[in-house]
Amino acid sequence: MKERKKILAILLTTVTCVAAMCGCGKSPVNSASDSESQETATVTDSEEPAEEVTINFWHHYSAQSPENATLTEVLIPKFEEENPGITVNAVSHEWADLHDKLLISAESDTLPDVARLDSAWVPEFQKMGILVPLNKEMSDFGEVSDSLLESAMTTAEIGGDQYGLALNTNTKILYYNVEMFEEAELSVPETMDEFAEACRILSGTKENGQQVWGYDEPALSGWNLCPFIWSMGGAITNEEQTQASGYLNSPQTVAAIQMFADLYKEGAITGWNSGDIPMTDGFGTGRYAMLLEGPWKVSEMAGAYPDFDYATAPVPAGEGGSLSVLGGEDISMFQSAHKDAAWKFMKFMTSAFAQEEMAKCGQIPCNKEALESDTVKEADFAPYIEQLDHAKSRPTVASWSEIDSELSVAATAVVNGEKTAQEAMDELAAKVDALLAE
Repeated sequence: MKERKKILAILLTTVTCVAAMCGCGKSPVNSASDSESQETATVTDSEEPAEEVTINFWHHYSAQSPENATLTEVLIPKFEEENPGITVNAVSHEWADLHDKLLISAESDTLPDVARLDSAWVPEFQKMGILVPLNKEMSDFGEVSDSLLESAMTTAEIGGDQYGLALNTNTKILYYNVEMFEEAELSVPETMDEFAEACRILSGTKENGQQVWGYDEPALSGWNLCPFIWSMGGAITNEEQTQASGYLNSPQTVAAIQMFADLYKEGAITGWNSGDIPMTDGFGTGRYAMLLEGPWKVSEMAGAYPDFDYATAPVPAGEGGSLSVLGGEDISMFQSAHKDAAWKFMKFMTSAFAQEEMAKCGQIPCNKEALESDTVKEADFAPYIEQLDHAKSRPTVASWSEIDSELSVAATAVVNGEKTAQEAMDELAAKVDALLAE
């Protein structure tokens, strides 16, 4: 509890301000009773709910996305049909909003039963003591775990215990507008230098007066910047994840941030500013020539711009090689949950059926059986799976969310011309050293 209070004391001031600006109000769900929050007994499927139970599932599938439609129209109805007496109340949040909402709800004891967590969040929430160690409390955990990819399951393993089930895995690769490259007589960039040059050549103003950009990046956080930092030979921390100085402010990391600043100043890249064209629309209408995105973009483009001609390629290589960011989500249970019902839902969401349905929306399954299905084979996940062999996880530290936020602030200051890349990264490295030491 002391550890949880310490973390919250550091984070909640900022989070509360963000929540106020975003209009976040009281949670729409009720927390479990005190008796339920004290539950420690091992859960088995032989236990049927004594009465009707509603479990609250918070996630960050975009409200208008194919994934959310599949969740609400296919998966939850099937689960409820197979599990009479259990109702699932699914609540969609924006990615960053979900993280902040969970922090606030942890303090007010209004957490959901289950949540879809970015794998980078698990260490933070585990340190707060709000996640259930599934291997200790679920009698059939071993059987369920064996059905999922071992590599994906490591994202929720901390100190030898498992705090979630791997829900999906992913990484990002380069998407490019075939017509724009052909008209400019450009080859697909294989190196970071070629990427930067392509951004410059492909940007500008069309005859009709429309501005086009060589590359679109919707944010300046770790998820967005890490592929460039790593590929150019930089790093966030040392391998032990105990020090940022000498890594986050190394010449290679500074060069990656400076490249973004230079391209932005030249009008060759954009995307993170309020009012910028949304990524899918900008790409599908020829306003953005390149993106770095994951497999979900395939279904988004098929739905919104089915005739648009694009292709994909690996992340352009630099001094560090062609390195992308390892993504994915885990589904985790909170200590205050209706544990029997929550566990049944978690197992269902990681079942071959549910994972195959989500694969139709561009989610790479973690269920081994689903990976062998015709649906997955026809989805052509091969370019992403190949890039996964050259992908790295963001630092698996409890303070990652704070580090990520500080990285975004520092990078924004550089692209806006408020600080040099070296000044910003030197200051950031010192801040991150302090966060890692806590």
